[in-house]
Amino acid sequence: MKPVKAKKSVLLVASCTALALSLTACGGGSAKTAPKDATGRSTVRIMVGGLDKQIYLPVMLAQKLGYFKAQGINAVLSDEPAGVDAETDMLAGQQDAVVGFYDHNIDLQSKGKSTESVVQLLQAPGEVEMVRTDEAGSVHSPADFRGKKLGVTGLGSSTNFLTQYLEAKNGLKTSDATSVAVGAGSTFVAAMQNKQIDAGMTTEPTISILQQKGLAKPLVDMRTAAGAKAALGGTYPASCLYLTTAYIQKNPDVVQKLVNAFVETMKWINTHSAAQIADKMPADYYAGVGKATYTKALENEKGMYSPDGLMPADGPRTVLSVLSAWDPTVKGHSVDLSRTYTNEFVNKAR
Repeated sequence: MKPVKAKKSVLLVASCTALALSLTACGGGSAKTAPKDATGRSTVRIMVGGLDKQIYLPVMLAQKLGYFKAQGINAVLSDEPAGVDAETDMLAGQQDAVVGFYDHNIDLQSKGKSTESVVQLLQAPGEVEMVRTDEAGSVHSPADFRGKKLGVTGLGSSTNFLTQYLEAKNGLKTSDATSVAVGAGSTFVAAMQNKQIDAGMTTEPTISILQQKGLAKPLVDMRTAAGAKAALGGTYPASCLYLTTAYIQKNPDVVQKLVNAFVETMKWINTHSAAQIADKMPADYYAGVGKATYTKALENEKGMYSPDGLMPADGPRTVLSVLSAWDPTVKGHSVDLSRTYTNEFVNKAR
């Protein structure tokens, strides 16, 4: 964190105290030891940036398979449509961990906060930029976004990051288009249907719902590693479990158990069919699209899931390159990528 003048020091201390940030975030404070429930299991509050999204499917699957319980973890799952809101809750001490995109760890470090990804769930974003059907004739690439309203889950979310990168890559400034926070799922569909947005970035099963209703068509598809490399220039590790560095240092045994559960889950995904995976999901996850369509969508993008939970070797550099292309808090700043993730826990779990 940059030095501040003396007259601002009281305000800075108050801000850090109120947010209960990690040890390295504002130079003070510490994480608490994970509490035990009545059965002796360690309770961990995990906020997910959209539990019913297929990009975050491993979380509910781990719960349904009993892997958290088997590790002695009482995983209390909660849902927040936008990843940026999930990270805010964690930094404020309202959650212990977040399952969201890895890029938040780089963005947070550039802002003086220390968090780390401890297990990687996706090796591709699983996102698709959808263009409204009646706009498809004039929007052929992100270069045509000028003057358009672009849907994202939340301002400062990973969908916002990726959208702004696509603009920059295609010669536009972020001010050339307007990012509109419309959430995901039904709210995203409604925004497209009511013409509140001209295009937007979302995931399955929302993509399939939009296509079924004839509301939108794919423009940039990042549901596979190959698609992500074409759009972003390299491997783009996405969904991961991340926590504050202070929490990791205070609760290494708990973190190891969480990672063990997720590594087992990734192995299960890679050894079972899309239909078998869909069978484990709550019925309301595919109520709006139908189980057959949900399963087909999952089958088409199953390759986005990490086979082992490890961070891809070229992944962090690609993500930094994407953020540096447009984000003023990252561009030109020194970011130590080795402090934004660790493979230590995954290596012990294998």
